[in-house]
Amino acid sequence: MTTYDDRASLTDLTAVVERVRGSVEGVIEGKPEVVRLSLTVLLAEGHLLIEDVPGVGKTMLAKALARSIDCSVRRIQFTPDLLPSDITGVSIWDQQRQDFEFKPGAIFAQVVIGDEINRASPKTQSALLESMEERQVTIDGKTYELPSPFLVVATQNPVEMEGTYPLPEAQRDRFMARVSVGYPSAEAELRMLDVHGGVSPLEDLQPVAHAHEIVKLIEAVRGVHVSDAVRRYAVDLVGATRNHPDLRLGASPRATLHLLRAAKASAALSGREYALPDDVQALAVAVLAHRLLPTAQAQLNRRTSEQVVQEILQRTPVPAAPQQSGFGGFDRGTPAYPQQPPRRL
Repeated sequence: MTTYDDRASLTDLTAVVERVRGSVEGVIEGKPEVVRLSLTVLLAEGHLLIEDVPGVGKTMLAKALARSIDCSVRRIQFTPDLLPSDITGVSIWDQQRQDFEFKPGAIFAQVVIGDEINRASPKTQSALLESMEERQVTIDGKTYELPSPFLVVATQNPVEMEGTYPLPEAQRDRFMARVSVGYPSAEAELRMLDVHGGVSPLEDLQPVAHAHEIVKLIEAVRGVHVSDAVRRYAVDLVGATRNHPDLRLGASPRATLHLLRAAKASAALSGREYALPDDVQALAVAVLAHRLLPTAQAQLNRRTSEQVVQEILQRTPVPAAPQQSGFGGFDRGTPAYPQQPPRRL
């Protein structure tokens, strides 16, 4: 159990995150919001799905984030002939010991990069389900714990359909957030030509944070306070997706949990010990949109899941502003935060 003295302070969190952020932004030009979302998912103990067209730096972002942290990293190139045992591992008969010996697969790392995840068969994709949700792997009746921190960063190309297998709903629901890198601005692309024109910046990228520091920061994020009003706001947003006429599948309770965890991480990155409705609003599209399935009529009308979430954000009432002094809160009859001095996380 983590004690008061074991937790990192907001000052510690900010210092470590700024080092990692600066390291990643040195590779990914002109995309600070994408880098921030990646760090939010890492500190919220989630997994990240990077979806965009070829050549915009999806794999580069995943590699830069992984190399900026001094931890074990494995990269899996998903292909149609990839087997589930290549990911989870396999038990092999040892002639000398006269017993089966478990050979860990690529999933046994602290940061796992899954490149073009939708190129693997559904059977292989399903090998990730247990590890991403329960952070463990079960082989031949034995359960093996995965290291901490544990982050899966997967990439896929949404426009290339030949030779791909769409991720099932259960697989997409395991990812805390989906992000699109997008094309860089003209200025950022010019800087990229200067930086990437010779040697790849990944070759000189050195770790700027240790794995044990990330674990402490994750513990700090868990201690971020969330008022009843903010919790209710997150539940209202997710509940609205289940009754929207343009959606045939709304967000799951896991989506509510992921939205709350991401909001806590976002608050900590902003130097706050409490989450605001602004944190929930800023992350709603990234956390919810990839889990939703539009109806056939909505697809004909070119209505996207992102547009539906934006509409829900506009229609859902936001908790009222604080009415009493303190270090933050939203009033729904009683103060949302305890009236006491701010504490260390």
